[in-house]
Amino acid sequence: MIHLQINKFISMKKQNVPLLLALLLTSLAFFAHCIGGDIELSMIRPSNGVDNLAEKQQIWTMARSGWHWISFDLLFASIILALVSFNKTFKQPKTVLNLLTIYFFSYAIVWFFVILISPTFPGNFLKLGQWILLLTISALIYFGAKKYEF
Repeated sequence: MIHLQINKFISMKKQNVPLLLALLLTSLAFFAHCIGGDIELSMIRPSNGVDNLAEKQQIWTMARSGWHWISFDLLFASIILALVSFNKTFKQPKTVLNLLTIYFFSYAIVWFFVILISPTFPGNFLKLGQWILLLTISALIYFGAKKYEF
């Protein structure tokens, strides 16, 4: 019994901390995006009596669908990171991790670029700092891939 607990402790120490942190961040971002984001989106929903209600409802619904498209991306990335971290499911886990690194890095670049070309307001790069989160996740996955052991 004690031998089993010691082996469990040793295997816990071998966990890839950067990947676990990336998994934690993507999971937290998923829940924040789904719940908090949908609450924020409901505040800008067009109300009855506004001009072109059907058109504005359509645009709002597209924005909401796009929003939750990102929610799904975060969920899917969390699942992939969990599978790589805990189940060793993939035959080429480093390739999967490298693709996730590029994926989140690309999202960060797009986010940063959109802020850059959009109308400015005070502190826009910090108030819309999701690009920092995306770069952090990308870096954690990158370093986690370097430390990855089969």
